[in-house]
Amino acid sequence: MSEIIKSEAPAYEGELIINVTSSQGLIPISNATVTISYTGNPDTVVSTLTTNESGQTNAVSLPAPNIDYSTEPSEVRPYSEYNISITAPGYESVFISGTEILPDVTAIQPVSMTPLELEEPGGPVEEDIVIPEHTLYGDYPPKIPEEEIKPTDESGEIVLSRVVIPEYIVVHDGVPQDSTAQNYYVRYTDYIKNVVSSEIYATWPENTIYANTLVIMSFTLNRVYTEWYRNQGYDFTITSSTAYDQKWVYGRNIYENISRIVDTIFSNYLSRPGVIQPIFTSYCDGNRTTCRGLSQWGSKYLGDRGYTPIEIIRYYYGSDMYINSTSYISGIPASWPGYDLTIGSSGQKVLQLQEQLNRIAQNYPALPVIAADGIFGSNTADAVRTFQNIFGLPATGIVDYPTWYRISEIYVAVSRISEPT
Repeated sequence: MSEIIKSEAPAYEGELIINVTSSQGLIPISNATVTISYTGNPDTVVSTLTTNESGQTNAVSLPAPNIDYSTEPSEVRPYSEYNISITAPGYESVFISGTEILPDVTAIQPVSMTPLELEEPGGPVEEDIVIPEHTLYGDYPPKIPEEEIKPTDESGEIVLSRVVIPEYIVVHDGVPQDSTAQNYYVRYTDYIKNVVSSEIYATWPENTIYANTLVIMSFTLNRVYTEWYRNQGYDFTITSSTAYDQKWVYGRNIYENISRIVDTIFSNYLSRPGVIQPIFTSYCDGNRTTCRGLSQWGSKYLGDRGYTPIEIIRYYYGSDMYINSTSYISGIPASWPGYDLTIGSSGQKVLQLQEQLNRIAQNYPALPVIAADGIFGSNTADAVRTFQNIFGLPATGIVDYPTWYRISEIYVAVSRISEPT
C-alpha cells in the first residue's frame, strides 16, 4: 500500500533590509557585500546582496515561523534567526549572529562599520555581534519593583525642571554595579526602537505596539528626568538589565512598523494629574511574570479586542493616566512649524527644510539637490519623498511631524561629521 504524503503549507515569510553606515558619522557605505545564512546552518548561504548609494540593500524575503507562535505564548521560537556577514573595502568586516525575522513584517538590520585606519595595530579585523533571545522567549530576570513616582523632596534628586526629550541615552550594558560593562551613547529614538523590538513582537496589533511604546518611553523619560542613576554616582542614564530597567541589545535589528510608530509619537510620555515627572511605568510579560503595571501579553489580547492605546494604558494604570507631550527636544535646530509643509507652503521653515535636505544630500547622493528659495514646489516634494524612502517613512512628499524631526535628526548627524572632537 503506497504511503500518502501530505504537502506542507507554504512557509511564512518576513522581509529584511540591511542599512550600512560608517561608525565615523552618518556616511552610507555603498557596494558593501552582505551575505545571509541560517544561524543554525551557517554554511548554507540564503542570499547575497549589495548595498546601494544610500548604504541599503533591497528587501529580501526570508522564511519565518507560523505567525501563531508570536501571537500566543509558545514553547516554539516564533522567529527565524539569521547570520549576516558584511564586508566593504576599507572597513572592518562585521558579523551578526541572531538577526530575528518575524512573519509578515519587515526587519531592519542597522550595521555600523569601522574604517580600517582607525583600528589599533594588531587589532581585530571583524566585529562579532551576537543577538540574544527575545525577552518574551528567552530566560531573563523579572523587574525589581519600584514606585511609579519618584520622591522630589531630597535636594539634588531632581535635576531637570521640565520634561526634555534627550538627544542621546547613555546605556550601561549590564547591571548597575558591573563596572566592567560598556556604556553606549544611543540616539533617543534609536534606543526606543531597539527596546520596543526587544520587548514585544512586531506582529502584534498596532494599538498594542503603540501602547507598549508609550509605556517604554515614559519609563525611559522618568530615568532621564529624575537623573536616577547619576544621583547614585553612576555615569549613565539607564541599564540594559531587565531586572533594573528594560532590554536594549547592542547591534540588534528593529522592525519597520515599530520604527514608524516611534517616529510619530517620540515626544510623548504618560502623566498623572499634578505630577510633572513622566510616570515610571513598570511592565512585565504577564505570562511567566506578573507585576503592578502593564502585562505585555495582556495588552496584546486587548489590542485584539479593539482597545485603543489609551484604553490599554488605563486598563493597567487607572483612568487618571493620560498621554502628555513635550516640545523640548534636544539637538534639533528648529522646531516643527505646527502644520504640515507641502506644495504651496513658503517661508523660513521651508527654507530651513531645503537647506537641511541639501546638506544631507552631500552624504546621500540619491537625494536631489534643490533650490533653497523658501518655496515648497514639486522639486522639494520629490526630495522629501526620496528622503522618506531612504529613511523608512511613508513616502508622501509631505513634511509632517515625524518627517520634520527625522530630517532634523539626520541633518544634525551628518553636520557633526566635520566638527572637531
